[in-house]
Formats: sequence, structure tokens, C-alpha cells
Amino acid sequence: MRMAYFERLLDLLKMERDADRRSYQAQTETTTVAQRRANGLSWYPVAIRGTEMGRGDYLIVEVERTTHQDVAHQLRFGVSAMLFSNHDAKRHHADGTISWQSGNRLKLTLRTDELPEWANDGKLGIDLLFDDNSYEEMQQALKSAAKSETDLIKILTGEKTPTFQTDLPQFQSTRLNASQRSAVDKILAANELAIVHGPPGTGKTTTLLQAIQALIRQDHQQVLVVAPSNTAVDLLSEKLSDEGLNVLRVGNPARVSDRLMSLTLDSKIAEHSSMKEISRLKKQANEFRNMAHKYKRNFGKAEREQRKALFDEARNIMKSVEKMEQYITDDLFAKAQVITATLVGANHYTVRHLRYKTLVIDEAGQALEPACWIPILKAEKVVLAGDHCQLSPTIKSDEAARKGLSTTLLEKNVTLHPEAVTLLEEQYRMHEMIMQYSSGIFYQNRLKAHASVAQHLLFSTDTPLAFVDTAGCGFEEKVEGTSTSNPEEAAFLFRHLHQFVTALDAHYDAQNFPSIAVISPYRQQITLLKEQLEHSPALRQYGDRISVNTIDSFQGQERDIVYISMTRSNPESRIGFLSDIRRMNVAMTRARKKLVIIGDSATLSQTPFYADFLTYAETSNAYQSAWEYMDN
Repeated sequence: MRMAYFERLLDLLKMERDADRRSYQAQTETTTVAQRRANGLSWYPVAIRGTEMGRGDYLIVEVERTTHQDVAHQLRFGVSAMLFSNHDAKRHHADGTISWQSGNRLKLTLRTDELPEWANDGKLGIDLLFDDNSYEEMQQALKSAAKSETDLIKILTGEKTPTFQTDLPQFQSTRLNASQRSAVDKILAANELAIVHGPPGTGKTTTLLQAIQALIRQDHQQVLVVAPSNTAVDLLSEKLSDEGLNVLRVGNPARVSDRLMSLTLDSKIAEHSSMKEISRLKKQANEFRNMAHKYKRNFGKAEREQRKALFDEARNIMKSVEKMEQYITDDLFAKAQVITATLVGANHYTVRHLRYKTLVIDEAGQALEPACWIPILKAEKVVLAGDHCQLSPTIKSDEAARKGLSTTLLEKNVTLHPEAVTLLEEQYRMHEMIMQYSSGIFYQNRLKAHASVAQHLLFSTDTPLAFVDTAGCGFEEKVEGTSTSNPEEAAFLFRHLHQFVTALDAHYDAQNFPSIAVISPYRQQITLLKEQLEHSPALRQYGDRISVNTIDSFQGQERDIVYISMTRSNPESRIGFLSDIRRMNVAMTRARKKLVIIGDSATLSQTPFYADFLTYAETSNAYQSAWEYMDN
């Protein structure tokens, strides 16, 4: 049964890898360097700022992008990339791996011991290569898991049930509420598996921080803490460090803060007492290498031998450096209480050999299952934390998603092992009227609003919830390619917002003005909404308080006021991926004090989720017609 389980996952992963490669090829094969740069797949042009010898015979090249520095990009630590030259209409390139990236600089470790001669000619650039490495790591992990006989793997795949210690004292903490303390109790009592189900605003991170500290006290062992994204890892790393724990962040943080950088392996190695000697040896090795480069390959026998001797000497020195760096690395890892990384980063060469008593996977509701198996193989016990009622991982292959790749390990195990699950029941974000509908649909009505937020309003006469119905207004959707937009709804939303911020002006000054998010599921609608904001001079004074983006980009965030543009309006009641109600759960739970949903009830109400929400809005006295605003 277990072999069949992992074979199925391997098949789904292959579908995903093929779809991802096709998507990458479509973006790169027939595109110019300017188009690749605009798509975030290239830095061009770049200048070489330095080279140094790396592990083995590899060369590390540091480059800086010299123009187009504000263009968003996907060049990240650990991904495959190549250095290329556009010279004499020829395209030369050398492949490697990005070993560090910060701001407009990165280091590329090339699979060569010297810089190619063409690197001195023409304009240089860096191109992202297809990320085979992550897929290889996932595939290898699935194959290893299929052969493993551990209780943990049998439990996670449904062959066995998890076990718990029954004689532990209850966890005491004045910082946690009752359900949060229960979650920590469950984590400490679990022998193999505990699950923390954290709905929006329920303090999942706070709970995990306390649990991780308690685990370290209980086991006197390191804890491995991972998450699917660098951003999530960064957040946990900083907060764990703030709790006074010795945290070692493996990999490259997404956010470049001094605090985060100081937690990285590179930074801790740089501060080590042996570093001066290592720097002296590296400098010496580089000098020998530079001397060797002065001997061109077509010199005579004596010169060739001299060149080889210099290269050999440089290599011998670098072997000593590697031994010293390994000693420092081992020392730093031995002292660390928590090691943090992304799912794939947990198998970085510096930590590949390490094993742990406990693994914590945060944001497990957004983690691709094959990636989870990379760190799971290193642990005896797993804590899964997340919310499977919010967005699942992004999957490129529709077929793989349909056949089960979009179902996460968290979701499977919540169903398999309810005895391992603790639901965090008290939320600290939303007014109870904003919370209530989601609580009923997704959380068995078990969510409660903490007293500090249950009745909080923007001002005493305001209402926390509004559904503004555009039915009959003639706001027709427009379908362009794969995306949908609704220009008149976008214009109406900003008229409504303008009226509302004018009312807020009487209660707030510029310093404490509430934060506002305008969100929609459709990218094309977001483009229109951003244009509307740019062309609303009256709203420009609140510029930094208003953000406009897709629902997906707001997962994990919150704002005082949230407007949702539902966009769909058609006679056939087609709602496309609005039917993914987990996305709507995310959208409806971002707001602290005011949620305004603008949509066409005639189109939406054919789907039970939206029909029931309309009923909820009406019974909460939150239903309005857009006609009420049309004359203003």
C-alpha cells in the first residue's frame, strides 16, 4: 500500500515537473533578453564585481545588475542559473547555481575552476535555468520514503495511528489562551504527529513559538523548523531569535534585514574567530590562481607544468580552507537550538547529514506534499501547522492538481488522524460579524472573537460588513484570454471607497488613518483597479494606506478595511474560480474592522456558498443595493 502511495505521488510530481518545464520553455525559448528580464527570468546587463575559489574546483563569481534594478525577478538562492555573453552575435554561457543573492548582487557558483575568456567581451547577463534541482530533491525523497519502515511514515500515509504520552503535566503560560495551550500540550505529548489547525487571526505563530521553546526544554535537542516560502521562514527565524533562542537560518533570506542576515550560516562563519586565517588562506589561493592564469595554454612544456603546479597549490590550500570551514560549520550547528530553512533548503549540503527528534512544518496548508517529505525523512516526530481551509499550493499542472497533488499532507492527516488535531478557536483580528460566516462554513462555528476585537469599529455609527449588490446596474464582465475584468464595477468600487474615506476624515488624521486593501481574484481586474487608484486624485493623499492586489497575495496579511471586487457578472451565472471557496475564505478574513464586498447577486446566488452569504448579509442588516450610490 505504501509503495503504491508514493508511486502515485511520483507520477503526479512528474506531471507537475513536465508542466513547469513547458511553462518555462514557453517563457524563454522564443523570447528576447529584454522580454526575459521583464518576466523576471534575467538580469541584464550585469558587471562582474569579483571572483573567488569555492568548494571543490568551483569558481564563485559575484555580479551586480547595473540597470533595470527595480524590475522584480525570480533569481533566488539555490536555483540554477547561467552566466551568458551576447558578443559577435554568438551566445556563450556557463551554468551554475546561485549561492547568495541580496539586493542587486548575487554570487553564482560555476562548474569550472576559471572564468571563461568570453566573459571579458560583450555584455554579460544572468539567465534563470529550469529548476531541476528542487524536483530531483523531491523525487529522491519520495523514493526514500517508499522504502522506509518508520512509524512516522506509516502514520502519515494512514497505515498506523499516532500515539501520545498521557502522563505529562499541563503546559502553563499566561501568554496563551486555552486552545493555544491545548495545542502545545498535544505537541509535547505526541510521539510521532501533532497538528495545529490555525484559522485566520488565531495566533498560530505565537503558539508555535511557545511550543518550540517547550520542545527544546523537553528533549534538550535541536528542532528543525521549515516552511514552503522564504518569507514564512524569515518571519519564524526572527521571532524565534527574539525569544532568545540560538537560531541558524540555512539559505538566503528573502527580506534583507541586518537582524535576519546575522542569523545566517555565512554571517556566523564570518564572525568566527578562525575567520582571519581562512581569509588569509583564500587570498593566497586566489594569488596562486591568478599567477596560473598568466600562463596561456599554448605555452611550452615548462610553462604548462608551472601552471599546473600553481593550480595544484591553490587547490591544496582550498582543501585546508574547506576543512577549517567544515570545523566552524559543525561547531555552529552543534550550538544551534533551532535550524530554519525552506522545505527544499532542509537538504542543503551544509545540513544534509543532520537528523532531528522534532520537525515543525509551518504553513503546511500551502506546502506541496512531495517537498514535505524532504525534511520528514530527517525527523522522528512532525508538527504540521497551517489551515487547509485557506489556499492550497500553486500547481502548474491542472491534471496533477485534479488527480490529487493540490491535496496537502496537512489536509490528508487532518482527515486520517483527528485525534492529532487541535483547532485554535479564539481569533484576535476580526469584528465578530466579519468572522461569523467563515466560522460557520469552514470551522464548525467554533471560532470566537476575542473581547478586544469582537465589537471594534472604525467609528461608533459604522457597520463592520457590507455586501453592495450591483445586480441590474448593467456592470457586465469582460473576458480577455484567461482573465476576467469588470471596468464599471472597478469604477463603482472607487466611487464607494472615496465616499467612505471622506466619512473617515472626520474621525482620523493622516498619521493614524486606517489601512485599506482592495482585492479581487482576477489579475485583469487588479490592473483596472490600480489604474482607477492612479486616476483618483482625491485618494492620492492616502496613497501609502491603500494597497491593491490579488487575494492570493494577501494570504497571511490583514488590513483595517478590505474591499473585494467579485468581478463576475453574466446572464449564465458563470463564476469560474470564484467557486474555489477557500480563496473566498482568505478574502473575507483579511479585514479587521470593515469588509465591503461588491458583486452581482444574480450571478453569484446560483452557488450555495454565495446564496447563503447573501442571506447572512441580509439578516445582519449588511445588504445594500448599488443603486443607492448611483446618483452620488
